[in-house]
Formats: sequence, structure tokens, C-alpha cells
Amino acid sequence: MSKEIRLNAFTINSPGHLSAGLWRHPEDQSHRYTDLRYWVELASTLERGLFDGVFIADVLGVYDVYGRSPDAALLNAAQVPINDPLQLVSAMAAATRHLGFGVTASVSFEHPYPFARRMSTADHLSGGRIGWNIVTSYLESGARNLGQAAQLTHNNRYELADEYLEVCYKLWEGSWERGAVKRDAERSMYVDPRQVHEIGHEGKFFTVPGFHLSEPSPQRTPVLFQAGASARGKQFAARHGECIFVAAPTRAILRSQVASLRAETVRQGRRADDILVFNQITVVLAPTDGEARAKFDDYRRHISRDGSLTLMSGWTGIDLSGFDPEQTLEHVESNAIQSAVEAFTTADPGRTWTVNEIADYCGIGGDGPVIVGSPATVADALQAWIEETDADGFNIAAVVNPGSFTDITDLLVPELQRRGVYKRAYREGTLREKLFGREAGLAESHYGSRFRI
Repeated sequence: MSKEIRLNAFTINSPGHLSAGLWRHPEDQSHRYTDLRYWVELASTLERGLFDGVFIADVLGVYDVYGRSPDAALLNAAQVPINDPLQLVSAMAAATRHLGFGVTASVSFEHPYPFARRMSTADHLSGGRIGWNIVTSYLESGARNLGQAAQLTHNNRYELADEYLEVCYKLWEGSWERGAVKRDAERSMYVDPRQVHEIGHEGKFFTVPGFHLSEPSPQRTPVLFQAGASARGKQFAARHGECIFVAAPTRAILRSQVASLRAETVRQGRRADDILVFNQITVVLAPTDGEARAKFDDYRRHISRDGSLTLMSGWTGIDLSGFDPEQTLEHVESNAIQSAVEAFTTADPGRTWTVNEIADYCGIGGDGPVIVGSPATVADALQAWIEETDADGFNIAAVVNPGSFTDITDLLVPELQRRGVYKRAYREGTLREKLFGREAGLAESHYGSRFRI
């Protein structure tokens, strides 16, 4: 029997995510992203489908690499306009009991001291169901709008990220002792000052002398998601990540990435199964294969080629507007997402990609694979991906919102349950306890546990 398949819903607080142009489809409701009821309804659907979590992407910047202009991004809603993801969590948490929330936030553009408080607050208000997708950011426009001349180089961004995490660990794990909050009215003592400690951090990038402003939340440190797939990114992911998000377009690439990530995790002094690996994927479902193919063909008529290449140009840092459509993309050094460049150049020696092929492939589902079919066909494919690659689950992106997620809940989940590869109920406890079946806090083998008092 295959191991249990885990599912996250992959979305964004914007009318456009990974399927460029599909906001124009008559069934798509992504324009409701500014309506809190839309998010509450989505959370309820996902919990009914026993999704592990909703994984909310984010960018602080605009995709202006394509044509050296933001115009294509604005015209095609290529992840702009975009709102803050964390503010969605409280409302969705209030409408659910178990659903987890993986929120993307960049270490490049916010100081760790206020950020640590924001995450502790979210963990408190969600009852311990918050996760943090740690990103270092890849859009130069974000750096410029925060007064930086340019982004740090790729490796230097990870150097900053390592220190950022150290500050957060000290605040979350090493500032307040367990039991520091007394709430003792007779002694007029809410918190025992002797059990709250300044962290005294002085580093290359940050100086944080004081103590954490929030009392310890149910998980203290949120569940840590990470998407590093470059050599330096894998090192960072294996040290800090608990759930690793990758976007491999083929099983061969995913199998290699999973093996590399698990090996690096062991080198970091952890167990290979201390991480859960989720691959980005998109599914198009209908009761029969023929109906699913017809639905997919209908979706394809709404693809925006410029929107697709706008996203790919942003991810790779390569302006694809200047390429001949039939030109094969060659590997180049980039200060953006190195794994995105590699996926379409060197990751699979047996596959080359022209610009037209990239635009077509990424039009539905972005840089991840797409599976089209009946519940049985899609379930067969998902099981094969898991069995052949040693991944643990999928971050599933929608083509149309919320219809894609409703289809998964109503059509795919029952089929997976019938096969015994999908849970029939949530575990109790925090998000970390639900995912790993262990304690609410960081595992003793995790790098961050060394800062615990």
C-alpha cells in the first residue's frame, strides 16, 4: 500500500496565481479575493476535504522582467494586484478547527523582531495551526521599493536568512521560559520577570537586544515551510525546513530532488523523515476522462501567453520577450530562482524547452505538472508520483477558483480514501502534531531547538 498522500491547497491573495489568464474564465471567482467571505468559504471547503493546509503564496514586488516593464503583469493579473496573506488567517481559522495555514513571508523585506510577534499572534489565534513559508525573495522591484539599490546576491540572501532564523529562534524558543505567565491575582503577578530573558543578539545583519513581546504560542516556532532547491537553498531547507515545497515538472527531476533533500537533511544531523516534501501540481477533474479533457481544452482557450511568460521571466530572471519563440532556453546564471532556470535547462538532460513550449506548459499550473482525468485516473497518477519519487504530497494549485478545490474535495478525496491512501479524519493537536504525529514544538533534532530554554 502506498503511504498516505498529503494535500495542501496552493493559492494567493490575488486574482491571478499560476494559470495566467484564467481570471477571464466565466467560472472563476478569483476577483472576490478582496471579500473575506470568499476566503472563509474556501477554508470550509478545504477542511471538508481534509486538506492538511492552505499554502498562501506571496510576492512583495511586481513581475517586471518580461519586456522590462510591469505592463504585462498588470494587463494579465500576473500576481498583481496582490494583498497581504497573513491577514486572512484569523477569519479562516475561526471558521475551521483543523485546517493549517502556511503563510509566505520574506526575510529580505521585514525585520525579524516585529515579524516574530506577528507569527506568534497568528499561532495563538489559530490555536497552533500556523506555518511560515520562508522565502528570500527574487524580484528586484521589491528591493527597489524598500530603498535597496538591488537585491543581495542569491547566496548572500541565504546568509541573511540564516541569521534571520537565528533571531526568530531566540525570540520564539529562548526568550520566555515555560510557565513564565502566572496570571496570579493574589500576588499581582501576571508574568514572572525572572523567567523572561533578553536575547542579546548582535550579528552581521541584525541587532536585537531585548525579549520577545509575545508569550509562547502553542507551537512557539511555527511549522517551517521552505522551497530552496538550488545547492545553497537545499542546505538552508535541510537545516530549517520541516515541509519542503518543490516544483519539479517531471518524476525524474522530483525523484532526484527528494533524494538530495533527504541526504542533505541527514548531513544536517536530522532524520531523513524529519521533512515532508510537497511537489507543486495542478489537477483538472471531471467524472470521466473525456469530460476532464473537454474541461482542460476549455481552460486552455483562456490562457494568456504573455501572462505565462511574464511569470516565467520573473521566476527565472530572464527576459523571455526578446527570445525567438522557437529558441531553446539555455542555462544562464540568475539572481532569481535558480531552480526555475534549472528545471527548464539542465535538470533533465533528456529534455530541452523552447520559449513557445515553456509558454504553453506554464499557461496552466505555472512551472508544475498538470494531471487531467477522472478521479481514478488522477489518483493513479498521484500514487505513481509518490511511489516513484519518495515525495510525501502535493501543493495543488487551482485553475479556476474555487471550483478546482471543490472538485478535489468532492471527486478526488473520496477516491483516494477508497484506496486507503488518504486520511478519513484529522489528528488532534497543533499543525505540527497533525503533520508529524509528534510534539507541538520543534523536534529535538531540529537546528532551532538548540536555542530553547
